[in-house]
Amino acid sequence: MDRLLDNAIALAPMITISVVIVGLLLMMNWILLGRHPELGNEKKLPRQLTLLGLTLVGFVIITFMLPVSDAARNQVIGLLGILLSGILAFSSTTFVANFMAGIMLRINRPFNTGDFIRVEEHFGRVSERGLFDTEIQSEHRELIMLPNLYLISRPVVVISKSGAIISSTLSLGYDIHYSRIEALLIDAALAIELKEPFVQVIELGNDAVTYRVSGLLVDVKNMLSTRSMLHRAILDVLHNDAVEIVSPRFVNQRRLDEHVKIIPEVVAKSNIITTSKPEDMLFDKAEKAEQQEASEDNLLNELHALNEQLSTASADEKTKIETHIQQKRQRLDHISEQKEKEKH
Repeated sequence: MDRLLDNAIALAPMITISVVIVGLLLMMNWILLGRHPELGNEKKLPRQLTLLGLTLVGFVIITFMLPVSDAARNQVIGLLGILLSGILAFSSTTFVANFMAGIMLRINRPFNTGDFIRVEEHFGRVSERGLFDTEIQSEHRELIMLPNLYLISRPVVVISKSGAIISSTLSLGYDIHYSRIEALLIDAALAIELKEPFVQVIELGNDAVTYRVSGLLVDVKNMLSTRSMLHRAILDVLHNDAVEIVSPRFVNQRRLDEHVKIIPEVVAKSNIITTSKPEDMLFDKAEKAEQQEASEDNLLNELHALNEQLSTASADEKTKIETHIQQKRQRLDHISEQKEKEKH
């Protein structure tokens, strides 16, 4: 009986500490996750990692409280170290490595949903960011899944939302002075409202001079249509100024007068009004994902502000605030349901 009592007294500090630690972990679980059911998987990830870290710290504290010898305690801690080392060693495998890469991308945030990115031969807008891979929507409306490990091991070019450079390259003969071409190309860029256009002489070839006209596009969502508009504007300004764009090696078997230039006739502008842009169709999923993420962030910020107001509000105001909170959570649930439907 005395021996049982002695064992109970020896175990009492460890049991007490264990109960306190479990209670604290449950409370942190409620603070980080339980009271925020509206959070999506991506928003929950950093909170889940924080809870995992606290759990490991709690386990180490309980281990130090074990009523065993120092040698046994060191063996338990060594076992924990071996387990962690094994997990890190398995990170060389594809599955765990992509998971680690996904965490790294969320910490560094090199790009966000809706951004234009280029990775080697892949180009498109980010439509979804997962734990193991990232989905982009290409300019052909294809959905391309890129493993996160692939993204962190290669240079990723991100088009800045503050503006992108739109360029077009063409070759013209040596019989036209470069100053004339430069003025015409700048006119073409200004015609489609590119900011601060400039012209570069890229190459002096054997038969032609290569020019590049560039300008700043502020609304990067319209990159594809603006590039097409730039090509059209170049054709218009050069043909209207009687500048041939055909190759110096152009050979035509027809007999033409030496004063005849190969320039198409000016046609009347089409009366067809196009209200949509190709980007609306090509990047529809990426655009929707960006809007949903922005809407979700706004709703979460509004919920946080309402929860703060709730603690200091009067009884009548609390009823109104709780109604608003319920409405916001319903909208977040609706957004989450839409995301799940799109995945399937």
